[in-house]
Amino acid sequence: MLLPDPPFTGQFLRSLDDKGRVAIPKSLRRSCGESLYLAPGTDESLALYPKSVFISLAERISVGNPADAQARAFRRLFFAQTQMVNLDAQGRILIPAELLRQAGLKKEVVFIGVGTHLELWDRERWEQYLASKAMQYDKLAEQTFHSQ
Repeated sequence: MLLPDPPFTGQFLRSLDDKGRVAIPKSLRRSCGESLYLAPGTDESLALYPKSVFISLAERISVGNPADAQARAFRRLFFAQTQMVNLDAQGRILIPAELLRQAGLKKEVVFIGVGTHLELWDRERWEQYLASKAMQYDKLAEQTFHSQ
């Protein structure tokens, strides 16, 4: 999959406004372009993809076996819930209400860079996830690099 230039890294605490808007961190906007694809993520997060990364991902997802019921269900759920969002003049995006609910996003949220894309987490859920995985870093690294 294509990496944006520069790749997405870091974690950034932000606040949702009353309309469901959140500002993309300024240091990450260059890799975003004018719009992003906002999709359901894993572990109750949302994923934000630049156009080029989303197209590459969409091609990979679409190649699946049409007879595979799980692949069909995933494609339907993923593409039906994915929306293109535009950055406004202040670098904010509007998160649709259904995606806000799905990810359990409250007032405080965290953007995390995941190389090819951004993830958006509820702050409390992210802190719990981070605490549960931090001690496994070495083991996760070994598994990741061993499987390549």
